[in-house]
Amino acid sequence: MSRTRTSLLAALALVAGGSGAALTTQSASAAATAVPCTVDYKVQNQWDTGFTAAVTVTNNSAARSGWSVKWSYAGNQKVTSGWNAKISQSGAAVTAANESYNGTLGTGASVSFGFQGTYSGTNAIPATFTLDGVTCNVDSGGGPTDPPDPTGPGDKADNPYSGAKVYVNPEWSAHAAAEPGGSRISNQPTYVWLDRIAAINGVNGGMGLRAHLDEALKQKGSGELVVQLVIYDLPGRDCAALASNGELGPDDIGKYKTQYIDPIASILSDSKYAGLRIATVIEPDSLPNLVTNAGGTNTTTDACVTMKTNGNYEKGVSYALDKLGAIPNVYNYIDAGHHGWLGWDTNLGPSVQEFYKVATANGASVNDVTGFIVNTANYGPTKEPYFKVTDSVNGQTVRQAKWVDWNQSVDEQSYAQALRDKLVAAGFSSGLGMLIDTSRNGWGGSARPTKPGPLTSVDDYVNGSRIDRRVHVGNWCNQSGAGLGERPTAAPAAGIDAYVWVKPPGESDGASSAIDNDEGKGFDRMCDPTYTGNARNGNNMSGALPNAPLAGHWFSAQFQQLMQNAYPPVS
Repeated sequence: MSRTRTSLLAALALVAGGSGAALTTQSASAAATAVPCTVDYKVQNQWDTGFTAAVTVTNNSAARSGWSVKWSYAGNQKVTSGWNAKISQSGAAVTAANESYNGTLGTGASVSFGFQGTYSGTNAIPATFTLDGVTCNVDSGGGPTDPPDPTGPGDKADNPYSGAKVYVNPEWSAHAAAEPGGSRISNQPTYVWLDRIAAINGVNGGMGLRAHLDEALKQKGSGELVVQLVIYDLPGRDCAALASNGELGPDDIGKYKTQYIDPIASILSDSKYAGLRIATVIEPDSLPNLVTNAGGTNTTTDACVTMKTNGNYEKGVSYALDKLGAIPNVYNYIDAGHHGWLGWDTNLGPSVQEFYKVATANGASVNDVTGFIVNTANYGPTKEPYFKVTDSVNGQTVRQAKWVDWNQSVDEQSYAQALRDKLVAAGFSSGLGMLIDTSRNGWGGSARPTKPGPLTSVDDYVNGSRIDRRVHVGNWCNQSGAGLGERPTAAPAAGIDAYVWVKPPGESDGASSAIDNDEGKGFDRMCDPTYTGNARNGNNMSGALPNAPLAGHWFSAQFQQLMQNAYPPVS
């Protein structure tokens, strides 16, 4: 099954938080008796400039020996080819008529056809369809109906984001709206981070998990809504950095299970919340650290060696997948680093092996995994528009450029799609979906290139072309020059379930200097703008902004920079 399918009357490509339309649903039998015909229009696959769609027409009126379905696009969509129907287009108006072999359409019978098309901007689903001049999907009283829901009770959607609104966190939204100009983006959906045990019930009077889910029910209305959670409290958390160390010691796997995962699972399994779609990002950075920083490389840390030796990262992630995956409306996405971390062949293959091992151990199975997420809380661009990894300059591959450093990917989308192929080949579901965190990877502003770089050398070409303006691809903390990226969007490209904002813009990556705290968060020199680097960033400057607070705390100066350098720009 496609992971990008979207039903008629759903908001296809724009996931607009609390502003999306609330839809009502009817059973298939009720719809069949109330409307003369139904048209189910699904986008099966979508990429930057094109898409494929499948259309199913059901005739609930008198039998007919020929049929013609019509609709009009609100945008610039153009049908380029079709099958099982004669499809023509004049301006925005499209007509699909029967072929000689499928003209008979009895009462209660259905016929299907498909097509490929092009678009730019938004690929919105047509609002109205007619069958032989009669408006479909409208009952006898003139009200709209939905075609039958492709998912029955207890079934999971192929892509939880398709056809759904996404929860807007009121706490983040209030922070954003309080900033000058922040109201322009304060209605965007962001993830809720459960980064310590206390966050389950709420910290310092803030909203706990139940409060967020109750608010989500209010935002949901009668349509579908996705609530987004980050599961982030492993024992010995973040073994290769200090800024986001956690509260649990390396051996606290029992406490992680009973005091953290079990209470979360108990709340999420409450029948009160069964109508919500709950997307979880499982333990950022943990498994990638076991691949690259737990022995045999110049980036090895003692803390990561400990976590690989005691197995508690693997046990914890497996346990989370098993417990949360057993809840019918939960969709688990495992963190898979980013292209500048795992994009090399020497890292990608072992990462896939590690992911499969953890997803099939300690009670977990691949059925507990909806997909993977890349670029969590990082800055890698979704797409580099002016160069690609297959380019060459004067016969020399750009992979030899210092910036690329023989990587197989130069941006997050190509990395996500390549990783997805390898994961499916390793035994994960063919319907596997990928997420990309686009919250801070826009790289707009005056420093953004507008064309490819000069062809004088591979380094000149890459450095002149790349929109990623970091000093080094390994820099990750409060990066100077970064901007908001693509707004949260469902099914933006083949194999991609959604662009999402996992890291809420304006929340710090880590403190610029040591700050006493009771959150277990240390001081990482990569957040110090004066730091000259280490092996993980090629001994370069950190590129971090000054005067940053603790990780997760509000950083106004960064929020303002992100809006200023947003791409697409904020309007």
